[in-house]
Amino acid sequence: MSSLRSDLTFSSRVYPEPYSSIDDDDLFDRLPDSLLLLVFNKIGDVKALGRCCVVSRRFHSLVPQVENVVVRVDCVISDDDSSPSASSSSSSDKSRTPFSALFRLVLSGIVKPLQALGQFLGPNRRSPNGSHSVLSVDDPDSSAADSNSLDQSGVTHHSPTQVLKNFNEIRFLRIELPSGELGIDDGVLLKWRADFGSTLDNCVILGASSVIHPGPTKTSLYPDTWSDGLCATNNAAVAEDNGSIPDSFYTNGGLKLRVVWTISSLIAASARHYLLQPIISEHNTLDSLVLTDADGQGVLHMNRDQLEELRVKPLSASLASKRTLVPALNMRLWYAPQLELPDGVVLKGATLVAIRPSEQSLTAKKEVSSDMSWVSTAFEEPYGTAAKMLVKRRTYSLEMNSF
Repeated sequence: MSSLRSDLTFSSRVYPEPYSSIDDDDLFDRLPDSLLLLVFNKIGDVKALGRCCVVSRRFHSLVPQVENVVVRVDCVISDDDSSPSASSSSSSDKSRTPFSALFRLVLSGIVKPLQALGQFLGPNRRSPNGSHSVLSVDDPDSSAADSNSLDQSGVTHHSPTQVLKNFNEIRFLRIELPSGELGIDDGVLLKWRADFGSTLDNCVILGASSVIHPGPTKTSLYPDTWSDGLCATNNAAVAEDNGSIPDSFYTNGGLKLRVVWTISSLIAASARHYLLQPIISEHNTLDSLVLTDADGQGVLHMNRDQLEELRVKPLSASLASKRTLVPALNMRLWYAPQLELPDGVVLKGATLVAIRPSEQSLTAKKEVSSDMSWVSTAFEEPYGTAAKMLVKRRTYSLEMNSF
């Protein structure tokens, strides 16, 4: 009887089967290509995809088929900031007139970044003394230093056009700059969104001279005076707010500041648009292209129809700089001395500007007048709510010539 039990115990034991030939294969290889592409599209980041390429031959063949790609520009490589001429010019700024200071407000925060942006989508070009200025994507794994710039730490840099050249099926492309082009003071709010085809389709700009965040003591970074020249401790202007722009807006520099914001944003948007041409021409599969920045200052957007329009109809370039020529414009402006948002944030001198080219049919203008959804949905929250609140106020119309 005991021998029978021992036989039963022995027979109930489970032993592993010998490995078959199919078990020698990597189980990951059994996943279909469509599933792997789904994973790669969720990854999106171009540097992570580049590392996936070196994992296996299969990955290397699949990554170029990714449809959703995000390129984050890591740095601007420039030797100009430390040049003697830069320091001497900054010292001479102190003796300049207020008008020239206003002029520098338009250019000082734009010119140098745009000089770097000029190299953004092109090959790296070195001057005879070895200096260069490019927006680049770090690639510490690359050894192709012969065709790309190499910094002092031995990190190879690539321009976005070089990084994207091996992608064949891109449909949704997002490029993110390290910061916005416009240098603005701390506490000032300035955001813009522009849609382009072969030229500007529309642009929306939201600004505020100062922002007060909710807290135990609601204090602004500039408690005594707003950038509009209005006294922050005097609430008379707010109390008498009837939807109209106060006279002080015109006399104390408020309107002039808004003109600066508008021109600066349009220059930044048209420069981004001009520099995207090589990518647009090389990637016919694109359905959407977004060029933004880590600061969330500005967003340039192009849909499939706009991308195709640019391929068919060449853009007009400005003779003054490497940017798309901005056509004559019709602008609508809304202003509030103080705007309190539902989350408690208060915008001082809140301004919304909606811009469209003047060359529109009468029917199109009527549609724009009746449908302002493209304005109120231009920004993410809480600034989308700010735009919706501003468009309910009195509207002011302006015009601007081509530049």
